[in-house]
Amino acid sequence: MLYKINKWHHYNRLISYFCAAMTIEEIYGRFLECSGITTDSRRCGRGLMFFALKGERFDGNRFVAEALEQGCSYAVMDDETRYNPADGSMILVTDVLKVLQVLAAFHRRRMGTPVIGITGTNGKTTTKELLSAVMQTTYNILCTQGNLNNQIGVPITLLALRPEHEYAIVEMGASKPGDIRELVEISRPDYGLITNVGRAHLLGFGSLEGVKSTKGELYDWLREHGGTAFVNRDDECLHAMAVGLPQIEYGRSGQACQDGLLAEGEVLECNPYVRFRWRSGKGGWHTVQTRLIGAYNIDNALAAITVGLHFGVSEKAISDAITNYTPSNNRSQLIKTARNCLVVDSYNANPTSMRAVLDNFRMIEADRKMLILGDMRELGEVSEKEHRGIVELIGRYGFTNVWLVGEEFSKSAAGTDFRLFANVDDVRAELESNPVEGETILIKGSNSMNMIKVKDFL
Repeated sequence: MLYKINKWHHYNRLISYFCAAMTIEEIYGRFLECSGITTDSRRCGRGLMFFALKGERFDGNRFVAEALEQGCSYAVMDDETRYNPADGSMILVTDVLKVLQVLAAFHRRRMGTPVIGITGTNGKTTTKELLSAVMQTTYNILCTQGNLNNQIGVPITLLALRPEHEYAIVEMGASKPGDIRELVEISRPDYGLITNVGRAHLLGFGSLEGVKSTKGELYDWLREHGGTAFVNRDDECLHAMAVGLPQIEYGRSGQACQDGLLAEGEVLECNPYVRFRWRSGKGGWHTVQTRLIGAYNIDNALAAITVGLHFGVSEKAISDAITNYTPSNNRSQLIKTARNCLVVDSYNANPTSMRAVLDNFRMIEADRKMLILGDMRELGEVSEKEHRGIVELIGRYGFTNVWLVGEEFSKSAAGTDFRLFANVDDVRAELESNPVEGETILIKGSNSMNMIKVKDFL
C-alpha cells in the first residue's frame, strides 16, 4: 500500500518556522524551475539551486555570491548578514538543512514514487547496489549514489526524483537513536529491508539494544503506514523485530523451515569469489558466479533477488545482474597488484563485520596470508573488550603475519607477536622500507583509519 497525503498544512507550519518569507509551495515552485540542486560550492552550475549548508568546519553561506555567479538560479541561505533582499535569487531561511529536508519530503509526496528503504549494520550499501543492478534491468529507478545515506544525503537523493522514475531505492544510515526515524519521515518508504543488526556505533547507540531499536524504526514506520518488509528468516533478531508486519521472506537453504520463502539459496564456493545457487519456491536452481568476496554476501544477494522477484523482474535478468555486478567502493574487492593479492574491505569496520571477514578470509586458499587491520571506531566503553576479542579470534584462526594499526589494537594486542603500528602512515613507511611480496593480504578498518592508503604500497 502506498502512503499518500493530500494536505500540506503540517509542512507549511514547519517551513514557516524555518522560513519567515515563503511557504513550502513557493520554495518548491522555485525548485521546479531548477535543473537540480547542489550543496557543494565547488559543484555549482547553471540552473541549479544551491543549499548553503554549514557545519563545525564549513559555512556554505560564505559561498552564496560565488554560487550565483557560477550560474545557480537560487541560493538557500541562513546568514542574514550576507543576505541581499533586493536579490530575488537569494532565499533566506532560519535553518538551511531543515528546509532541505522538508523540501525533499514535500517533493517525495508530490512525485508519489514507490520507495524501498534499506538500512542495517552491515551490507546495506552492497545490498542497495545489487538491488539497483537487478531493478534497473526492468525499471527506471532512482538509487542512492555512493554513501549519501544520512540526514543530508537522503534529501539529496529524493530531490533527484523525476516523473520517469518508477521506483526509488533509498539507503539510510544511523549513528545514534532517532536517526532512522528522521529519515523515514522524510522518505516515507512503502517497502523496507534491514540487512542485519550488529555491534556498531555503540558510542552513539549506547548498546546493542540501542542499535536494534534505531534500525527497527524502519519497521515501526512500515507498521504505522501499511508498508511491507523484506525479511531474512534466518536472522532470529530481524524475525522477532518484524512481528506484526506484512512480510516477504528469504533465507539460506537448510537453515530453517523454508516453506513460504520467496527466494532461498546456498553458497557453493568462496575462493575467493562467492559462487552460489538460488531458487524461488520449488522452481529450478540458478547458479551465480559473483565478483564479491565473503560468504556473508549471499544474504545481500538473496535480499536483492527477493525484492526483484516481488516486483516481477525475470529470474534470468536477476542472475545476470548479480553476475555482472562489480564492487568498486572498497567493499569486498579483490585487487591484484604486481606484488600481492589484496582483499580490500576497508570502507568501515565493526565487531560483527570484522569477525565475518576474518572467518571468510581463513577459508580462502592461499600459500601465504597476511592481515593489516585498523581500529574499529565508535565502540565506546566496550571498545577494549571488542578489540581484545578480535585479537583472540586472530590467534584461534592461526594467522601469524598480522599487522594491527591504531591505539585500540595496540592496547589489546600488547604482549602478542603481532606487529603494532600507531597509524597508517607508520605502516606506509614500513612498506616503503621493507616491501611485502607474494602475500594474500586482508585490509580492513574503520573508514577514519584510512586503511585504503596502504593499497598503493602493496
